[in-house]
Amino acid sequence: MAAIASPTHPPVELVGPRLPGQEDLLGPAALAFLVDLHRAFEGERQARLAARRQRQARFDAGELPDFRADTRAIREGDWTVAPAPAALTDRRVEITGPVDPKMVINALNSGASCYMADFEDSTSPTWDNLLTGQRALRKAVAGTLDWMAPDGSKHYVLDKASTTTLIVRPRGWHLDEKHVLVDGERLSASLFDLGLFAFHNAAALQAKDRGPYFYLPKLQCMEEAALWEQVLSLIEQRLRLPAGCMKVTVLVETLPAAFEMHEILHALRTRIVGLNCGRWDYIFSYLKTFRRHGNRVLPERGQVGMTQPFLKAYSELLIQTCHRRGAHAMGGMAAQIPIAGDPIANEEALARVRADKQREASAGHDGTWVAHPALIPVARAVFDERMPGPHQHAVRREDVQVDRDTLIRPSIGSITRKGFDNNVEVCVRYLAAWLDGQGCVPIHWLMEDAATAEIARAQLWQWLHHGHLHLDDGTPVDFSLFDRALLALPSKLADRMKLPGASKINEAIALLDQLTHADELAEFLTLPAYERLN
Repeated sequence: MAAIASPTHPPVELVGPRLPGQEDLLGPAALAFLVDLHRAFEGERQARLAARRQRQARFDAGELPDFRADTRAIREGDWTVAPAPAALTDRRVEITGPVDPKMVINALNSGASCYMADFEDSTSPTWDNLLTGQRALRKAVAGTLDWMAPDGSKHYVLDKASTTTLIVRPRGWHLDEKHVLVDGERLSASLFDLGLFAFHNAAALQAKDRGPYFYLPKLQCMEEAALWEQVLSLIEQRLRLPAGCMKVTVLVETLPAAFEMHEILHALRTRIVGLNCGRWDYIFSYLKTFRRHGNRVLPERGQVGMTQPFLKAYSELLIQTCHRRGAHAMGGMAAQIPIAGDPIANEEALARVRADKQREASAGHDGTWVAHPALIPVARAVFDERMPGPHQHAVRREDVQVDRDTLIRPSIGSITRKGFDNNVEVCVRYLAAWLDGQGCVPIHWLMEDAATAEIARAQLWQWLHHGHLHLDDGTPVDFSLFDRALLALPSKLADRMKLPGASKINEAIALLDQLTHADELAEFLTLPAYERLN
């Protein structure tokens, strides 16, 4: 696996701050492994990203997403995916969160069935955060992870009796890792996150019959899934792992992917365990896909729940598809967090979580996500009552009949002043925290991450650029309304010095202003913001 230098560039360069212990994670063998991955797959990754841009250009011109004619045989064929390993058979409650040591310990000690360690939507990818996360997961796999609060008030220790299964989510195909250059090019963030974790931990996890296991984010088509299949197969070969031991779950969190669920399962059929309803990113993808379609503008995000027809159809189609193919159909995130000091409001929030999980379990989902350990008992009680076995594959949902128009039907609703202002506030506060190195932020008793901030940001752009919308009180939705909301925000956040990312508030306001006034909706908020991170 030795890397060969090009005439003009060393094979690999580490750019940016040199951190203590960096050489332990990124030694010569690990770097050579990453170089091999880059050289094997960067060309195809760029081809897939170009195909995304071309497809979006067709959507902007008026084309609508639809089921593919060239893959009808896959959708209509009689095939199933490989059986799930024992550790992923019962996944009734999964907790997700960033990869800092405290979160890793709390999540693995939480009693959840699985913990999705998230390098993507809930981690701000500073170089320090990424290496700290990789180190924390490496110690967790070895069973040696602990963490002391900075003030020495509490010592967190990994419970060696924990049965929570670790699943790692790398960043998506669209993201680069700017701190690692191979032959003068940025390494794929996906290959950095997954490749480095596998290099250090795959053999140890495989020896424990724990995978390694991964969540794959933001896929848009079967070809992108096939690329992951090639990557994982090569990693297994290079690391001398049994073929197919690296298992994956794919998040269906883009609108185009909803039309290719059978195809994605088929492309990964020897290693895929299930699909997940990534509801927040899915709503964002709907907004982005139809950014130029004035007849498909959504109401404020608080009104776009899973009972809306297009979301209900998507989740039920996912259940039907997965169970037909022998795969798990995982439900979506409950973003609520406990409301301290207000038992009535807290119970109302828990009631909303309970109702959401009852909907999922009754529909046939095989498990669900929560963002906070306090929600695990609530979600588990619902699934224990309605799902006595390890999953619900026998619930085939033959009653579900979903066509193209149902999947893209817009929601009915309104835009209130509170909803408009909340989008502005969430964007600014989340972006400020993200720029300051924090990727998962509690705002108004909801855990906001990149996906929820993207909904708010994309809605603002779409509402303002279509130019014919009004608030429910008759006020025009225009840039003067937006500019006033931005100007009012610093005084509204008078105690902002206590907020995460307080020092970045003005920078966040300026970036949101720039992105919202731009003629084109930026593909992802995190792309321009990433260039500002260390």
